[in-house]
Parts: sequence; C-alpha cells; structure tokens
Amino acid sequence: MTSTTSRTARRGDRRRTRTIDPVTFEILRNSFSNAVELMAQQFRLTCHSFVIYAKDFSCSLADAEGNPVAQGDQDIAVHIGTHHLVCRSVIDAFAGDIHPGDVFVTNDPYSGGTHFNDVRVLRPIFVEGELIAWAMANGHWSDVGGLVPGSFDVKAREHFGEGLRIPPIRVWSAGELHDDIAAFIVGNTRAPQDNLSDLHAQAEATRVCEREVLRLVGRYGRDVVTAAFGAVIDHASSLLRARVAALPDGTWTAVDYLDGNPALGEGLVPVQVTLTIDGDRLRYDLNGSGPAVSTFMNSTYGATLSGLLAGTKHFFPDVPVNAGLYRAIEVDLGPEGTVVNAAWPTAVSGFVSGVFEKVVNALFELWSQIIPARAMSCSFNLEYLLIGGRDMRSPEQPIFMWYDWMVGGWGGRNGRDGATAASPLFGAGFASQPVEGQERLNPIITSHHRIVPDSGGPGRFRGGCGVEKGGQLSDSAATVMSYCCDRERSVPWGLEGGLPSSPQGLRLNPEAADERYLGAIFSNEEVIAGDRFSRASAGGGGYGDPLDRSADAVLDDVIDGYVTPARAAKDYGVVVMQVQELPPLWEVDDAATEQLRGRIRLERHGWLDMDAFAIARRYRDGDLDALDCLRQYGVVLDWGTGELLPRTTQQMRDLLRRRAAQHWRRSAEEAS
Repeated sequence: MTSTTSRTARRGDRRRTRTIDPVTFEILRNSFSNAVELMAQQFRLTCHSFVIYAKDFSCSLADAEGNPVAQGDQDIAVHIGTHHLVCRSVIDAFAGDIHPGDVFVTNDPYSGGTHFNDVRVLRPIFVEGELIAWAMANGHWSDVGGLVPGSFDVKAREHFGEGLRIPPIRVWSAGELHDDIAAFIVGNTRAPQDNLSDLHAQAEATRVCEREVLRLVGRYGRDVVTAAFGAVIDHASSLLRARVAALPDGTWTAVDYLDGNPALGEGLVPVQVTLTIDGDRLRYDLNGSGPAVSTFMNSTYGATLSGLLAGTKHFFPDVPVNAGLYRAIEVDLGPEGTVVNAAWPTAVSGFVSGVFEKVVNALFELWSQIIPARAMSCSFNLEYLLIGGRDMRSPEQPIFMWYDWMVGGWGGRNGRDGATAASPLFGAGFASQPVEGQERLNPIITSHHRIVPDSGGPGRFRGGCGVEKGGQLSDSAATVMSYCCDRERSVPWGLEGGLPSSPQGLRLNPEAADERYLGAIFSNEEVIAGDRFSRASAGGGGYGDPLDRSADAVLDDVIDGYVTPARAAKDYGVVVMQVQELPPLWEVDDAATEQLRGRIRLERHGWLDMDAFAIARRYRDGDLDALDCLRQYGVVLDWGTGELLPRTTQQMRDLLRRRAAQHWRRSAEEAS
C-alpha cells in the first residue's frame, strides 16, 4: 500500500523540539493563512486572464521541505492534494542549487500536478541564507498550446496534443528574469501576452507571501516561525485522527462512473473507492477502478488525491487543509495505468470533469453512511465550453478564446434541499463569469442564462436545480468549439430512495432545421458566425423517497418554478392544480394526491424490469422524455438518436435498485 503518509514524510518529518505557547500558536496559524490570502488577493487583482480573475487559481505556503502549512480559503479544491507534490518536484530537480530571489515554474501533471493549463509559480523564502519556506501561486492559463484553442482536446490519447509540458524550470535567478525562457514558454501558447502578464502576477504574488513570512520572522524569530509551521501541521493531523477515532471501525465501498470509454463502446467506467476506518487510521483504496480511457478524462496521482481530500473535508469542515490532513490519510490508488492513476504520457487534461468529481461524489456516498447527519447525494458535474478563433471585430483579427463554465445543482441533503445554481465541487470559490465581461472580450453574445425546472433530482429533500446557458457567435472566423463535461449518461444519482437529476449535453442551433445534438464531450467542432448553442448543467440527486416529500413543499417548488406540475405528479405523486391564472394561484388536490401516491408506491418497483427497448421506442415516438426514461425506468439512451445503450442501462438499473428501489420496497411495505 502506498500512503500519503510515506510520501509526505519521506524527508524525515523532523519534529521541532521548541514548544509554542497557545496564544502564539493561534496568532501564527492565522498569520500564515493571512499571508496566503494576501497572496491570492494580489494575484487576482493583477492577473490579465479573465479565467484567473474568475478565481480559477490557488495559493499556498509550505515549509522548507514542501509540506503545506496554509492554503487559500477559497482555493480551487482540485489543487489541494497537489501543492506538496509539485513543491517537492522542484526541490528534487534543483537540490543544492536553490537561492534567494529564484522563482520556478512548472505545470507537469506527472510530477504531482493536475493538468497542463494549471501553471505553478514557486518562490523559495530564505532567512540569513537558510531556506525556511516556499510560496506558490497556481493559476489556470486559458491556453497552453496543443491542437485546439483552450488546450482541451477531448480526443487526445497522449499528452502531446494537450499543450506545452513544463518540467520544473528556473525562470528568475537571484531576482533576474530569464527573458528567453519566459518568451519560450508563452510563445508556445495562443495568448502569449496574457500569459506573460499572468506569469509576472504570479511571481509578484509569491513575493507578497514572502514579505509576510519575513515580517513574522522579524517579530517572533526564525526558530519560532519554523516551529509553528510544524505545530500547525501536527494540529491538523491530530484533529482529523481524533475525529476518525470517534467513529465506528469498518470498511465501506462506493462506486461512481465516467460516461464511457469510446475505445470499448458504450458502458460506464467505474471509479471505485473503498474506505476503511481502523482506530484513528483512515485508508482509501481505489483498486477496482477502470483502466485508463481513450479520451483525456484520466487523472494523475495528485489530482485523484485532491478528490479524496476534498471529499473528506466536506465531512470534517473544521480540519484545516495542510500537510497534516494528508498525513492522517493513507491512500492506495492501485497500479499505474488506470483511470485514477494515469502515467506518462496518458492524456489527462479532462480529469476536472472526469475522475476528480467522481471520486468526490463516491466519498459523499461513503461518508453519508458513516456520518448521516452530513449526508448528501451526488452533485452536478463541472463542465467547460471552449470556443476559439479569430475576433473579426478588430482590424488585427486577434485570436480569441471564450472559456466558460456553469453553475449547477448540488445533491439533496439529510434534512435540507440541495443548493441551486451553485459552484461545482471543483471549487466552492469558483466564480460565475460575468456575461458583460465575456461579451466585451469575445465575439459571442449570451442569449439566456436561467434555472432549469425539473433538473433537481426528486427526493424527500430535492436536489438543487441546474441552469441553462445559451449564446450566439457574432463577428468571428476560423472558429472551433470544444466541450468537456460528462454526466450525460452517468446522471447525478440520489441516495436513500432519491431519484437521479438530469443529463448534461450541448445542442448546436437548437430548434432550427440544422439542429444537432453534440453530447457532453467533443472537441474541434467547426462553427461559424451566426451559429447558436445551448447547454444545461445537471441538478443534484435527490435524498430520501420523493413520495415522502410534503405536498406543501412540492407546491412551493411549483410556485417557485423549480418543479413543473407535470413532474410534480410523475416524480412526487403530488397533483398540483392552477385555480387562478392572474395572479397565479395553485393548490394541491389532496384526494388525487393520496390516490396517485398509493398507486406509485405499489407499482414503481416493477418499472425497472420493463423492456428497455420498448421504453426507447416510446422515447423516439415522443411518448416519454429523458426524465421519464431515467427516473421511472432507469433507461439510458443516446439522447441525440434515441437509441438504447444496453450496457449503460443495465448499470444504471443496478445502481437505482441499490440506491433507491430497496428503499421503495420498504416504503411500500410500511404503507401496506
């Protein structure tokens, strides 16, 4: 078994003998966090990329050995398990040759990073010639080269088509910029001036952190500050171990899925996580996950570790995110070559919509069994839409890159509905990009951005709703579109009897004669000025039996526009009638609701056994919609052609039987 403990402590895990009094400990612990927050603020206010300004970045402070001491409160969650690995890759590459004023750059996912767009800038911090700490500013550059604008090539099998790979490299030496190296890096991207400006912003941000650390050293002394580094890390480790020790011992297994592996035909690809508690020891085992897929949705060690840490943190919100969190968790990802442990040169840039959020949601299911008070169903999946080409509004016809993501629905919780139109699990601090800024920078007009009724998974506690966003290309040329999504087939699921939410996917020129459904994952699709597009994010899965949701709550959902009257009846068994048009007035038909709910309770357990091919025909004939197929019959189709996906449907039905139908049977028995 490979553990994060052994990786993190392999340099000796030196214990400081100096003790820190409680008051000084609290002051320095918060001062370290403040240093990181000041670094993040500096980065955001001086960056040039709209993507980074929308908070696709993270910052951290680490000790001399690369062990993170503090990370940003609003950092992208997908980065939290990578900072120590990236820092150590720089330390290993330049062992014995690190000096004051040096600044290093890397984006290598195979050395602990995430994907090539995440460019890390690291500054060593010295006191009287001794290296005591590292400051890191990590930002997502909107393009790092590769085949397609935005560097998200869905069809990439190896990383060579995904953009420039930057191994650890020194870009500033003793405070002097190597202009040739910087020019080489940004010259291999489609936005060289933006990226060069971001590079400087990142370097200056790390200088802010350095300034704050040196200020603390000047006040408390080097020995006290470095001892506090170790004390802060030990505190987090001890806190998590104490929380784990208070829980029952045992082993639990959960699985979530990627939509598929094109090389093997249709069928969901498992991301399996086994959790074991043994005293104060917490172990994760990902053996049983599928082999690497033939798209770029695979994940490297660091990115998968981030998923495990982010999922764990949700259930232990008071535990700080630093090296102590890593040390308290053991991880076995299994052999290299799987979808969760991809090795060079496997394509990995799409892990953000692939493995990462599947790992997090699998942990939601696992921990929901152990700490039911914080239980939550599956949440919507991060998605990226990238459109790049020539901006014809300017005489220079510069390259533009419209780089967009959406909010969506989080899973229903034990005792509360899921959040609607919320940031993805990828990062709670992720900001929804202002449409006005996007339109100023790119020849794309946003046509609508609205909450999607019925997208939240039905349950006693409803999943949050997703949103739909559409747009149209204006003055553009030589333009292509790429989409990185998932959850078109592995639709966000419910727990404890809750139902799935809704599939994700994109339509080109919707409701027109040339409408095309492009699905949830494609790249390099040619588009022209005047083309329109629309895509919807999924909602979260429902929690608990939807027939146990109060009729008044369903009525409120109808009034608020979260649920339509038709689906109130189909999904909740609640008959809602409009009794007045203006002003609109709705009420529940109690007698009809009682009768409908009784019929659904007795019949629904047989719906998952109905002929799937017949259900597919009814969908193609217009008798059923996608939500009928998924929620009532567990049938998954190619949502463009209506053709049945037999293997995927069987997997979906198995999941529904385990997560929902067994609770339906219990409900029916109790009702009788």
